[in-house]
Amino acid sequence: MKKLRLATLWLDGCSGCHMSILDMDERLLDLAASVEFVYSPLVDVKDFPEAVDVACVEGAVSSAEDERKLQTVRQRSTLLIALGDCAVTGNIPAMRNILGADKILQAVYVDQQPLGAQIPATELPILNDKALPLHHFVTVDLFIPGCPPAAETLFAALSALVAGKTAELRLDTRFGA
Repeated sequence: MKKLRLATLWLDGCSGCHMSILDMDERLLDLAASVEFVYSPLVDVKDFPEAVDVACVEGAVSSAEDERKLQTVRQRSTLLIALGDCAVTGNIPAMRNILGADKILQAVYVDQQPLGAQIPATELPILNDKALPLHHFVTVDLFIPGCPPAAETLFAALSALVAGKTAELRLDTRFGA
């Protein structure tokens, strides 16, 4: 039996969704017979591979680099999952949209520095004007809300995908939990 090629990616978020993946605990071993993690912050792979079956993307798109990564993931993946509230709605990263990227960068990276400290401009992140959810940039095939989604929800989703039950996949999810 061919293993499902699974990738996970973390954009502008807190990594809580990846912690929920780890919270599957021994159920990860159950999935290991059917799933191969081909890319993730949890494994040591540097470049996003070709021919990924399922990509779970956590976080909002907040920079040109995030957008580039997301475009690559979409091109190389059969099924793309927006994983967690940040990927689905923008959530916490999108809160900066009210003030704008320049004001946030000034307040966080410049105004908060100890007296006399200088940060070279090249080290500051180049942010988009707004942090936006994934579907503003690419087609998303499945949305799994939650902040973060429960490990049980992720296990149910991945198990259904492994079993080829995508069409009837119904998840017990809600925003913020």
